[in-house]
Amino acid sequence: MTDFKTGSVQANGINFHYLEMGEGPLALCLHGFPDHAYSFRHLLPDLAEAGFRAVAPFMRGYAPTEAPQDGNYRAVMLARDTVALVDALGDGQAYLIGNDWGAGAVIGASVLAPEKVRKLVIIASGRVDEELAMDYWYLRGTWHFYFFQMPFAERAVAHNDYAYVEQWWRDASPEWDIPDYALESIRETFRKPGVVEAALGYYRARFGPAPQDTEALRDEERINAGPVTVPTLALHGTRDRPKRLESFESEHMDAYFTGGLDKVLIPGTGHFMHQERPEEINPRIVEFLTG
Repeated sequence: MTDFKTGSVQANGINFHYLEMGEGPLALCLHGFPDHAYSFRHLLPDLAEAGFRAVAPFMRGYAPTEAPQDGNYRAVMLARDTVALVDALGDGQAYLIGNDWGAGAVIGASVLAPEKVRKLVIIASGRVDEELAMDYWYLRGTWHFYFFQMPFAERAVAHNDYAYVEQWWRDASPEWDIPDYALESIRETFRKPGVVEAALGYYRARFGPAPQDTEALRDEERINAGPVTVPTLALHGTRDRPKRLESFESEHMDAYFTGGLDKVLIPGTGHFMHQERPEEINPRIVEFLTG
């Protein structure tokens, strides 16, 4: 695995650790579940070569990044983390790239602080309207959202040295021949104290009570309503099992991204397309960011 420069920075009250390559305008890459900063091990070198300072933080609660003392993993906090990281790491503006929960974070940041976002790339993300949210096949694909509410979910995920995480990767990207080093690397992250609890905390916050803080509630409503007014590249795989294709193709998504939306469907790829086919995905991202 490539040797990356590592660092840490204080942002939104949390000490974030990150991987870094290159010099130039900040390109901030945020991972999802069940994943970590090394998700972007192929993309960071290509971004650096293209003239960017490419930075991939470990998201809140994913060691070595700290877990929030108040246990708050609501989506609005992920968006605020992103805005704070842009300020702490760069000159107040950045190119944002996110996968899964990371995509949600960069979308939220683009709504809350569009003046800080040069361009936006989202991988394996869509918008869900009320009709799709009630669809049987959509609910079946998002069953883990509900399973993770169960009190025994931590033990199930950790069982047999995190076999759940490996199988989740295989189900999410069924055509990916996952290298052993990638599986061992993600296991190492999840073995660290508190990571499983934090990772499931993202899902539990999804169904938790609304923020009591008026400003946080207002920001959450802004993110839900949109729109995103910055140029956006959305990448989605035809074999992405957790994310229904309908959420990517929906008119609801087209209406949410008003700053220019380039939607690209990649045949045969799954949820982790940037790891599956970096030779195909990375040039698309670099071309969009530099165009």
